[in-house]
Amino acid sequence: MESRIFDVAVIGAGVIGCAAARELSRYKLSVAVLERESDVCEGTSKANSAIIHAGFDAVPGTLKARFNVEGNKMMDGVAEELDIPFKRNGAMVVCWKESEMSKIETLYERGVSNGVEGLRILTGNEARAMEPALSKDVYAALYAPTSGIVCPFEMTIAFAENACKNGASFSFSTEVTGIERSGEEFVIATSKGEFRAKAVVNCAGVHADEIHNMTEKADFSISARKGEYMLLDKSAGGLVKNTIFQVPTEMGKGVLVSPTVHGNLIVGPTAEDIGDKEDISTTRQGLEAVKRVSALSVSGVPYNKVITSFSGLRATGSTGDFIIEDHDGFIDAAGIESPGLSSAPAIAKHLAKLVCARLVPEEKTDFDPKRKGIPKLAQLSFEDRKALIDERPDYGQIVCRCEQISEGEILDSIRRPLGATTLDGVKRRVRAGMGRCQAGFCSPRVIELLAKELHIPQWEVKKNG
Repeated sequence: MESRIFDVAVIGAGVIGCAAARELSRYKLSVAVLERESDVCEGTSKANSAIIHAGFDAVPGTLKARFNVEGNKMMDGVAEELDIPFKRNGAMVVCWKESEMSKIETLYERGVSNGVEGLRILTGNEARAMEPALSKDVYAALYAPTSGIVCPFEMTIAFAENACKNGASFSFSTEVTGIERSGEEFVIATSKGEFRAKAVVNCAGVHADEIHNMTEKADFSISARKGEYMLLDKSAGGLVKNTIFQVPTEMGKGVLVSPTVHGNLIVGPTAEDIGDKEDISTTRQGLEAVKRVSALSVSGVPYNKVITSFSGLRATGSTGDFIIEDHDGFIDAAGIESPGLSSAPAIAKHLAKLVCARLVPEEKTDFDPKRKGIPKLAQLSFEDRKALIDERPDYGQIVCRCEQISEGEILDSIRRPLGATTLDGVKRRVRAGMGRCQAGFCSPRVIELLAKELHIPQWEVKKNG
């Protein structure tokens, strides 16, 4: 099989890889994105807190601090260009006793140093006036109005779709098995043959150290830190308006309670370093810990309304900071744990700058930064629904009753560039199966539609890769 030749190969189609591909597609470069799974957003990017952090937690001077604040400031423009849901709902970090005030003050000072705007320290009563569900034991809180919430699935998919629209090539089910330098090129061996590129951008998440070690000195390691979450029904989504954090520990920002952009309530995560980089199981002990610890900050979380639980893996680097380095054309974007989602737009711009410094490409004159999302029937006015259904009758056929997702939305999720090929792919694009019954009702019809559109028997349709 002949080598496929590109200017740049991006390894990994999570939020960092897809954002980087989009930034690189602004230039006259041939860009390949190599992903071992069958779709974008199959790893860390699909299972996290969905928070756009304000930037007060990271130590000043670190890459985490720099890119968090830069990325946060970029999010309004990104959301508008890519037509994705984003809301600046604000955040609070709570403590329970006077002796913990030093932690709140440290976060405040870090935030000011990092350039976070609008930070305030509130008394417990002031915080409860804003958030009545806060525990009576909350002594004080740091308030950050610039914190926000986003849909991590749609954000990642939107970056990928816009990159594809502007010429980036995506190769799925393509596992990188080896990388060698050959003159001014990198030869990348994969499960789907050989790729050649003048630059490689390593965005492989929890496996970024393994990819790095294929061609560079083993000077860092990545461990998987598992976090377990619970997602509650939309009837519980109004319990809090802000994202409620707890004073952080060495293991992270603690258990949070937060609304989601879709109106649910999310609670979690735990933090457990594990050896298995594929272990995304949930445990009774982990979920009980989420319940117990969340009660310290928010009272009355209605856990009888939990509709699903899940876990995600954070790519925790041994350096304690993001690892973004250029090794003569092999560029690492490793250890991108929290606040990686918040930092993604800024990291992507920096990665593109590193590539361009090496390859010196021209900017495209026809780059289109806009991406139009799939119409959301449930959010339209009666008049707009009628107009859409008149034009597309399949938008009048409801398939997912819980989320009010129509057949038209599901078909569009399959037919779009980089369209869905699995049940989870449809779910992440249009939320069919994310409601109370968790796909119990709609799965048979979604399987029928996938089989018909992909021209395969129904029994070949998969839940995921």
